Amino acid sequence: MAVVVRAFQPGDEAAFRDINLEWIGRFFSVEEKDREVLGNPHKYILDPGGAILLAMDDDRPVGVVSLIVIGEGSVELAKMGVRPEAQGRGAGRMLVAAAVDTARAMGMRRVYIETNSALGPALKLYRDAGFEPLEERVPSPYARADVQLELLLE
Repeated sequence: MAVVVRAFQPGDEAAFRDINLEWIGRFFSVEEKDREVLGNPHKYILDPGGAILLAMDDDRPVGVVSLIVIGEGSVELAKMGVRPEAQGRGAGRMLVAAAVDTARAMGMRRVYIETNSALGPALKLYRDAGFEPLEERVPSPYARADVQLELLLE
């Protein structure tokens, strides 16, 4: 069965949390800010006007991504992860494309990403989608964020 991307639905909270905790714990340390956002996606992402998308293989969530409103006309593409058994099947590429389309539909002009230089496949996905390095770094709440990228939608 093909992987499809759909919007967050009630009951998806555990999948969003667990897929993210899985990849963050595999590569880094789970930070307090991770626990806050993953423990209450409604408060930190959805209620302020953001979005969460899930990559589904039949009825099984295999990937997630969120768009967090960070300012006038800008969202952060954040908390993106794909389960190891689903990697290499296009789920990450589909999630990035759907997130950019969703940001456009929200009327956003810019999508921002914080990531880590050790995450080669993710960096390739972002660069392939047109994201470019920020000219000047901005402060981040995450110790692991050593790469900052943006995509201008105008």
